[in-house]
Amino acid sequence: MMQELDSVIAKTRAHLLGLRNESGWWEGHLSSSALSTATAMVALSQVDAAMHAGRVDAGAAWLTDHQNADGGWGDTTLSKSNLSTTLLCWSALKRCAPEAADGIGKAEAWIEAQVGSLRPDEICKAVVARYGKDRTFSVPILMHCALCGTLGPEEAAWRRVLALPFELAALPRTWFGAIGLPVVSYALPALIAIGYLRFNKAPPAPWNPLGWLRGALWPYIRPMLKTLQPSSGGYLEATPLTSFVTMALAGAGEALHACVPGAVEFLERSQRDDGAWPIDTNLATWGTTLAVKALAIDETEELPDARVVRDWVLNQQYHDIHPFTNAAPGGWAWTDLPGGVPDSDDTPGAMIALHHLGTTDVNAMAAGATWLLDLQNRDGGMPTFCRGWGTLPFDRSTPELTAHALNAWWLWRDQLPHLHQTRIDHATQLALNYLKKCQRADGSWLPLWFGNEHVEEEVNPVYGTAQVVGFLAGVPGLAAQAGDLIASGIAYLLKAQKGDGTWGGDAVAPASIEETGAALTALSRALQSSATLPRDRIQRGALGLAQLTQKGTNFPAAPIGLYFARLWYHEELYPVVWALAGLVSARSCLAERQI
Repeated sequence: MMQELDSVIAKTRAHLLGLRNESGWWEGHLSSSALSTATAMVALSQVDAAMHAGRVDAGAAWLTDHQNADGGWGDTTLSKSNLSTTLLCWSALKRCAPEAADGIGKAEAWIEAQVGSLRPDEICKAVVARYGKDRTFSVPILMHCALCGTLGPEEAAWRRVLALPFELAALPRTWFGAIGLPVVSYALPALIAIGYLRFNKAPPAPWNPLGWLRGALWPYIRPMLKTLQPSSGGYLEATPLTSFVTMALAGAGEALHACVPGAVEFLERSQRDDGAWPIDTNLATWGTTLAVKALAIDETEELPDARVVRDWVLNQQYHDIHPFTNAAPGGWAWTDLPGGVPDSDDTPGAMIALHHLGTTDVNAMAAGATWLLDLQNRDGGMPTFCRGWGTLPFDRSTPELTAHALNAWWLWRDQLPHLHQTRIDHATQLALNYLKKCQRADGSWLPLWFGNEHVEEEVNPVYGTAQVVGFLAGVPGLAAQAGDLIASGIAYLLKAQKGDGTWGGDAVAPASIEETGAALTALSRALQSSATLPRDRIQRGALGLAQLTQKGTNFPAAPIGLYFARLWYHEELYPVVWALAGLVSARSCLAERQI
């Protein structure tokens, strides 16, 4: 058993190291996205259809080649068809490639089966129902459809697109949490551009003072889109957000806006050779810290170029107020590119990775710890970007980020100044109370940024629970305070394990490398010093994971990642990282018990 496990680990480790770029860290490779491809096609066509005809045609060919057998599209080529992506792809083809009649017809049949008809009012109702009060994605979808002519005649179509109060962008940024914007914190460029397009196409009645107010404020708000744009041209480095802003401005007669050339260049640069676009440029910082954490579990192996990787990760820390979000210094984003925004998953990820890499820069770690402490919500949980927003799904506190922050705080706690230690102790009690309150009756936690299409409501209790348990159990001082939470999380993971040792999103969902690796890592870490260690479960999990990876030679990705506005993606690093972490953790656990 141990010899076979060692062989699988060696192959998996070599594969992960082989995925580094020439500089020594990991850029990863995000899945191509039908949703991104559809929105980029329409944006470029809206700006200048003739100039971008080749790119648009390549995108249309990719869409028709990757349409699901049922006629719809999912966010990735491995994803189930969903209404949002299918509406965007159908509309893009109707506008940009009407000759693709067969694909368009199949898409219409799928939409009609889901919605009940192709009537614009019914489509609008279905889109709004899917996202509820969060208009971050429902309004862009309807805007995209209106521009493509699939939401009915123009005047009626624009009345179906919900208005966005872009005039609120004129208020001080510190007020945004209190006034309750209908979009999440990172979507301000979309609020402005799409809000103005809707105002331009369907203005309020002459007697409505909102019309006068919006018209008067537009010259003041208009330059903000350039101010908020990173030097790369891509808002958040994301194709959909950049595309929505671009098509909205062009549709409103603002194709000469100062931000449009940079956005177009970003979209041109982001298109892949096969005609598709990914959902984001890369997750380099996130992928690198994940890889470092997985490799560091095996303390007998040194990380090649560790100093280079350490310096690179350390250099990604923000030292000034973020120019686009006003975030305080001290955090890390998911990418090294200029469109990144500091967040509460990448910041603890970087701090943990740097701990493994042996950094001695305590000041940088103190700044990171402070950034996280200042972000903590009153409920004790960690939001992703902004403290105190909380009313919309992607701004609320979430358990896996909360546990991640706890792990980072406690890894560095004893090396930080006394004031930081005191704040960490207080924040820990708040965070543990939050985790207790949001734990489900079966012992699981639901994550925000990962899901599973095969689980009811597309949640992922296995991944969420594995993250919480693994982070809480990862530092002895923290684990001692979280014993009950860890024990109940372990019980859930054991119940969710399949007969062959693997895990899926829950007990009945198909197994994946990612979920199996994450669950096995958490169990091995939490149970390593336990006198009641279920050794057979760890062994079975390791064997199941080895089988899923064909003994460390094949790492098919699963679309478990959720991006902004609940868009699915998969990443080539994920199955390799979590496979290595699970295998090495299990081996360490089993070796300690002399199995």
